[in-house]
Amino acid sequence: MVMPLAGRVVAAVAGGLLVLVAVSSVTVTLIVSRPVKSRLTRWVDRMVDWAYEQVAARVGDYRRRDQVRATQAAAVLLAQLAAWLIVAYVGFALLLWPFAARGVVSAFVDAGSSLFTLGFAVPAGTAPAVIVFLAAATGLVILTLQIAYLPTLYAAFNRRETQLVLLSERAGVPSWGPELLARTHYALGTGVSTLDTMPDLYARWESWAADVAESHTTYPVLVRFRSPGPLSSWVTALLAVLDSAALFLALSPEAAPVVPARLCLRGGFRCFNRIARVMGFDIPEDPGPDAGTTLTYAEFLDAVARMREVGFPIERDPAEAWPDFVGWRVNYEQAAYAVAAAVYAVPALWSGPRRHKVSPIAPIRPQRGHPPK
Repeated sequence: MVMPLAGRVVAAVAGGLLVLVAVSSVTVTLIVSRPVKSRLTRWVDRMVDWAYEQVAARVGDYRRRDQVRATQAAAVLLAQLAAWLIVAYVGFALLLWPFAARGVVSAFVDAGSSLFTLGFAVPAGTAPAVIVFLAAATGLVILTLQIAYLPTLYAAFNRRETQLVLLSERAGVPSWGPELLARTHYALGTGVSTLDTMPDLYARWESWAADVAESHTTYPVLVRFRSPGPLSSWVTALLAVLDSAALFLALSPEAAPVVPARLCLRGGFRCFNRIARVMGFDIPEDPGPDAGTTLTYAEFLDAVARMREVGFPIERDPAEAWPDFVGWRVNYEQAAYAVAAAVYAVPALWSGPRRHKVSPIAPIRPQRGHPPK
């Protein structure tokens, strides 16, 4: 059965729309320097995430799940490239259909020849020639942009991970806010507190949060990039820094570096909130203190006990400090927990639930060393 010309024209219009969808998706994903939604790339991300979720659901151990998900970001990048090329391929084939003398099969051959190769099939006529040249240019541009896109992604990834490695010696692996304060005060057992270095740490993490907020909202696939170590995660690391600042301000307001800690908290919760919204979560702009947290007072007391183990200078009674700590944490907890669950970050203490039930992992602490004689 031969398709009437009117039907082929309608198909060509649909093909033109498919080409526009592919081109616009490539443009907003790889070129536009702001978070612009692309339904095609979001659909690809969800499909890949669903596929990995099906595999991870059959794995009980967290480390094995992390190993499975280590390739998810690469799979998203390859699936995006495949989706762009396939949508463009179908679109150009439908555009060529009205001019194809040998039917729809020859239209797909001509489109594939131009988009994926050097053009072994050359259709006759001015309009088909223009279409195949556009198809060839589109395929070349998509591949070139994707290749140029990768160094930008890995440069941002390396900047992100450098600070995580530096933090691990202070906050433990996986990172935990109270552990950060305890180890910084303990200072490897030297007997000299290094809490005076916290202002510099908070300043660096304020800048780090701004960098991550910009890069991970402009290039959302970076959210899926996992740290080299299974017990490290950018989500739990930032959460630990924010929790340490909130604890410091709540428990020791006189000794705390008030301005650097407050700036770090603001930069951190803005980072979490922006990324969570780009991922599609409904995060309130300014949650009130009455919203509360899922963290319990008993867990808060465990943190205080850990800090007292090393003689951390606590100025206020925990019951008095608890409302202030909640007032700080309510700003970032919902967004942080949403992102942590979505990317299946390491289940560190105080990092919220995951899609699959898993026990929280406490920071791994080194054994007490022996000073040199």
